[in-house]
Amino acid sequence: MASQRLCFASLAKATLQAAARPQLTTTVPRFLVPAFGQTRTAATKKEKKKPKHKAFRIYDKSKLDQFSLCDAMRYIRAVEVGRPPLGVTYDIAVKLRTNKDGAVLRDRIRLPYPCNSDFRIAVICKEDSVVATEARADGAVAVGEESLFAAIKAGDINFNRLLCHVDSVGALSKAGLGPVLGPHGLMPSVKTKTITNDIREQMRDMAGTDNYRERGGVVRMAIGQLHFTPEMISDNIKSFMTKIKQDIRAVERTTPKSVDEVVLSSTNGPGFSLSGSFAPTDETLTPAHLTSVM
Repeated sequence: MASQRLCFASLAKATLQAAARPQLTTTVPRFLVPAFGQTRTAATKKEKKKPKHKAFRIYDKSKLDQFSLCDAMRYIRAVEVGRPPLGVTYDIAVKLRTNKDGAVLRDRIRLPYPCNSDFRIAVICKEDSVVATEARADGAVAVGEESLFAAIKAGDINFNRLLCHVDSVGALSKAGLGPVLGPHGLMPSVKTKTITNDIREQMRDMAGTDNYRERGGVVRMAIGQLHFTPEMISDNIKSFMTKIKQDIRAVERTTPKSVDEVVLSSTNGPGFSLSGSFAPTDETLTPAHLTSVM
C-alpha cells in the first residue's frame, strides 16, 4: 500500500513540473514574427537643402519709378532741410549683375570735385630713415614701425590712409594687424597700391582721392557734398561710372559683371533710382534753384 502511494505521489509531482520548451533549430522569417516581437527604428527624414543662388538677386524694375538727377537732388534736399550742409553728403550706390564668388571691384578715384578734404596719412617705414623724414615733411600724421604698430594695437588710429614702404612689409606681416586694419579698409596691399617704393609720390597721388570697394554686389561711395551744384554732382557721377566700367572690363574674363542700377541718396535721406537724364521734369525748376541755401 505504501509503495502504491509513493508511486502516485511521484506521478503527481512529475505533472506539476514545467515542461521544457523544445529548442527551435530553424530561423523564423521576419515577416512571420508577431508585431510585438519586432524591433523598429525611427525613420529619419532627410532635410531638403535650399538651393543656393550663384548670383546676387536682381529685381524687376519695370514698375520702378526712376528720377532725373535734378529731381532726385530736389527731393533729397527737401529731406535734409535743417541739417548742416557740411555734415551731409550725396552718396551713390551702383548695383551690379554679378556672381557671389568671384573678383570684386576695389580701387580709388580722384573725382573732379572731391567731397572729402580730410586726409590723414600714416606711413609704415623704418624709424629715423630718409623715407620717414620725407613723410613727416609731406604732412604724414604718423610715421614708423614698432611705435606705429603699438599705437594701432592700442586703438589709436588717428589716420584714414595708410601706406607701407616695401622695406617694411616683413615687419607689417609679423605685427599681425590684419584683424585691426582690415575692417577699417586700411590694410596696405600691392593691389591697392598702398605698398610702394616711392612714398612721397604715392602720398601726393593719394591726396584728393576716394577709395571704393564692392560689397554684396554693390559699390557705394560719397559723390558730393550737399552744397554741390547739379553740374558738379553730374561730373562726379560720370567720372565714377567711367572708372567702374573700366574695372568691370578688367575682370570680365573671370567674373562677368554689368551695371544694373544706380541709386542716389544722402546721409539721412532715402535712395532714388536714377534714370540717366539730368534736367528736372518741372519746367519752373532750374538747376540754379538747387544751389541756394535751404
